[in-house]
Amino acid sequence: MFQIHGGGLSRGSLQNYFVVSGIEALPSTRLYEAYFEKRWDNKKVSLKVGQLAADSEFFNTKYTDVLTNASMGWPAITSLDLPSGGPSPPLAAMGARLLVNFTDQLSVLGGIFDGDQAGPGPGDPQERNRYGLNFRVNDPPLLLGQIQYAWNNKKGDPNLAGQIKFGGWRHFGSFADQRLASNGVSLASPTSTGEPFLLSGDIGGWMVFEQKIYRVPKSDDRGIGIFARVSGAPADRNLIDRYADAGIEFIGLDDHRPDDKFGIAAGYAHVSKRAQALDVDYRTLVDPVWPVRSFEGLFTAAYQYQIKDGWTLQPSLQYIIHPGGGATSPSSAMPGKVLHNATVLGLRTTLKF
Repeated sequence: MFQIHGGGLSRGSLQNYFVVSGIEALPSTRLYEAYFEKRWDNKKVSLKVGQLAADSEFFNTKYTDVLTNASMGWPAITSLDLPSGGPSPPLAAMGARLLVNFTDQLSVLGGIFDGDQAGPGPGDPQERNRYGLNFRVNDPPLLLGQIQYAWNNKKGDPNLAGQIKFGGWRHFGSFADQRLASNGVSLASPTSTGEPFLLSGDIGGWMVFEQKIYRVPKSDDRGIGIFARVSGAPADRNLIDRYADAGIEFIGLDDHRPDDKFGIAAGYAHVSKRAQALDVDYRTLVDPVWPVRSFEGLFTAAYQYQIKDGWTLQPSLQYIIHPGGGATSPSSAMPGKVLHNATVLGLRTTLKF
């Protein structure tokens, strides 16, 4: 469960895609995950059923755990393109997930989720599912699949461990065209109905690569690891059609501070050509200085300092390029407002007991 207080910096000030905190959400007491899990054959097969999140198993990499930006967990392409952000913080979805480990190196994940855990309607999905108790099961489903192959991943293996993952999603619901109205003209046109043309279904794919490039002698976990993720989706029905991020994490390099971590990463979210075409239409038909969105970029770094066992302090830096792609959406509360680059300094402390 979550008990969240305060406002969100991205929501309240920045209006950006790379949400600056993975724990940013509307203030509420909310049920997150609640599920049953059964394992067979010495954990080679695992089934989860209930209210589930996907971000901890799909499209993820272990070398982002020190970074606090939300997209370093569940990337901006899925959080923006899927209804209600997909099954990820702060809204999990009813569903089932099956994991099969064919060998120590090869495994396959598959999941089916309710496709809109907040349900259809206007406004913020977190307001439509304020307490995480909607338990929706009748919306068009979302399918997630992933195949992953790891090497040198056994404990004590002297070689450097790595992993590659290929995955994707298929949603069976309706998605709004990013440019056209229901009567076939641009949403910017005065003859538009004001309602977007609806397209059937959505798909997307991703690839994740991670590799340890240095191991501290006589250690399994300490060392240096790198990661990269890329993803794509159709431009006509998705705000973000291309996404990429990459980074490096330094884990316990100093023998005197074996639990400290330091990470650096960069991210890129490209505004789809169809959404850009709508901006061009607004420039032609509404306002000759209307901004055209392009992409949002992120540079971030974070250090996790262990004060004592179970207590960490985590300063972070984020530099956001072209928040909102350089401007807000025509359908936002601040239509067409140009958003300037932003620098965000953060400090997080965590207690585990």
